[in-house]
Amino acid sequence: MIIYHDTEWGIPTKDDRKLFEFLVLESAQAGLSWKTVLHKRENYRAAFAHFDAHKVAKFTKRDVATLLKNAGIIRNRAKIEAAINNAARFLEIQKEFGSFATYSWQFVHNKTITHTIKTPRDYPTVIPEAEHFATDLKRRGFKFLGPTTIYAHMQAVGMVNAHMVGCFRRKSC
Repeated sequence: MIIYHDTEWGIPTKDDRKLFEFLVLESAQAGLSWKTVLHKRENYRAAFAHFDAHKVAKFTKRDVATLLKNAGIIRNRAKIEAAINNAARFLEIQKEFGSFATYSWQFVHNKTITHTIKTPRDYPTVIPEAEHFATDLKRRGFKFLGPTTIYAHMQAVGMVNAHMVGCFRRKSC
């Protein structure tokens, strides 16, 4: 967790493959700890075609059955099917907007929101931008990506800088 925080969490990215990776991982995390998902990340990478949305969108019922037997990932049918569905929706957004990054970053007006977090109690569980983003994703047919999950996604990919005041990563993100 420390390495993830120190080297990756909160760094702004507009790389669509990375954005898709975090959507898959964040939706898998729903109801579980991030630590659980992070420890399974490499298994997810292998199981979900290195987060290639084009390949994941083509997964079949046979692929779902194989994934349900994969002890290296979270074996929840609804979450696995959501990842496949979300890959297809992701590709639709890329086609409409040119990239998923262009679409997603519009919810923060293409600029990282910086929170002033002094103590763990100061962390909000959701922000209006995440609510709007999640509502639009749902309207487009995405699954397992509600406002709280999308807010966590926004933090992970640097749309929101939630590093605490005093954290050495705060200024660089």
